[in-house]
Amino acid sequence: MGKGRLEAFTDGVIAIVITIMVLELQVPHEPTLAALSRQWPVLLSYILSFVYVAIYWNNHHHMMHAVKRIDGRVLWANLHVLFWLSLFPFVTRWMSEEHFASVPVALYGFVLLMAAVAWPLLVRALIAVNGRDSMLATALGRDVKGKLSILAYAAAIGLAFAAPWIACAIYAFVAMMWFVPDRRIENHVIAR
Repeated sequence: MGKGRLEAFTDGVIAIVITIMVLELQVPHEPTLAALSRQWPVLLSYILSFVYVAIYWNNHHHMMHAVKRIDGRVLWANLHVLFWLSLFPFVTRWMSEEHFASVPVALYGFVLLMAAVAWPLLVRALIAVNGRDSMLATALGRDVKGKLSILAYAAAIGLAFAAPWIACAIYAFVAMMWFVPDRRIENHVIAR
């Protein structure tokens, strides 16, 4: 089974997710900086979510260059990742409209957590069809950064009920950790 359609479908879904998020941005009704400054929760939420979607797209792109084959398990695992990414516009809007209140911040973290849990399932499915000696398996190794991300999201979800801003800071920290595409894969692709 070729991977081209999977890549094209994923690109399309991610483009739609970004489009929906940007359509949620409302233009201020006054031509002043004060009116724009009242939009800070929306802009901040959008920037964070856009960065996360971009991270997933970048890493998906790199990962697909490290594999040759896909199968039905990969298709379903990829859809699982896309399901959680498709919820980004909803949780982003709720978090911004409620000015980073505890429950929306916790739900935002839950969606981040579930996307982070879905990702290694996709990786495992790709390794299963491409082999333990495949470029992807060799490049990823133990994936400490992925495991650390999951722990950080879980901690932030709990913290959201006591200190939503600390939870948001953790979400931003994890995004910064992943901002540069996963070099392990890129280095292996270049080396081969």
